[in-house]
Amino acid sequence: MTRSLEQGLYIVATPIGNLGDITLRAIEILRGVDAVACEDSRVTGKLLNHIEADVPMLRYNDHSGAKDRAALIERAQHGAVALVSDAGTPMISDPGYKLVREAREAGVAIHTLPGASAAIAALTLAGLPTDRFLFAGFLPAKTQARLRALEELGAVPATLILYESGPRLVAMLEAIHSLWPQREVSVVREISKRFEEARNGSSAELAAHYRETPAKGEIVLVIAPPIAEAVEMGDAVVADALAEALQDMPVSKAAGSVAKRFGLDRKALYQKALDIKADG
Repeated sequence: MTRSLEQGLYIVATPIGNLGDITLRAIEILRGVDAVACEDSRVTGKLLNHIEADVPMLRYNDHSGAKDRAALIERAQHGAVALVSDAGTPMISDPGYKLVREAREAGVAIHTLPGASAAIAALTLAGLPTDRFLFAGFLPAKTQARLRALEELGAVPATLILYESGPRLVAMLEAIHSLWPQREVSVVREISKRFEEARNGSSAELAAHYRETPAKGEIVLVIAPPIAEAVEMGDAVVADALAEALQDMPVSKAAGSVAKRFGLDRKALYQKALDIKADG
């Protein structure tokens, strides 16, 4: 018999593929709460059926507003409410943080149940540096906005983790190639399922593969850090990039552009650009 739960909001991570990945504690909590706030009742309903949890479901997703949050908070003040996403850990690329923030401000007890996260699972599969990483979620779908977002991330000295959809995968890989042709990329998909895949290579190689063999579903891209790229390419390639940039830009802008691309120190490149300009 499930023990009665303390009132409050329970943040429950759910499986990202294999339903067997749900934790024992998550099963206990989902069976014991008074209601489950979910993105899509059809998706969460399958999970609840799988664990034999007969619990009312309430819709909470990107379209939910202040009134929806207020209603959930009121429920959590008098009972136990679970917050789940369709898959993985709530609030990773979904709107749950607003609910948690307002619930805390209202004095509601917050409990978290750790579990699956596609971003972390993909990082463990990619075989790229894990000591520092940045999760950036979904980037804009439009070409120029996507390029601007990638340029902003380019100098971050860490492995990058992005979410992407199957239909947009090739366009994203082509955008990565246009900025960082030498960086290693891992395309991770079907995590924890039968056809789980982590395919590594250059962005050009991967774009060619998925052009021929389109990928379906949601995908995680893991991109090697810029410092690794710069070390692999060597000073000569960085100097060539500076020389090319100097054809169209003044020294300061050329140094800044190449520094952002490779994640290097702008001041050091400024001096190198001056030397190249003088020799030219």
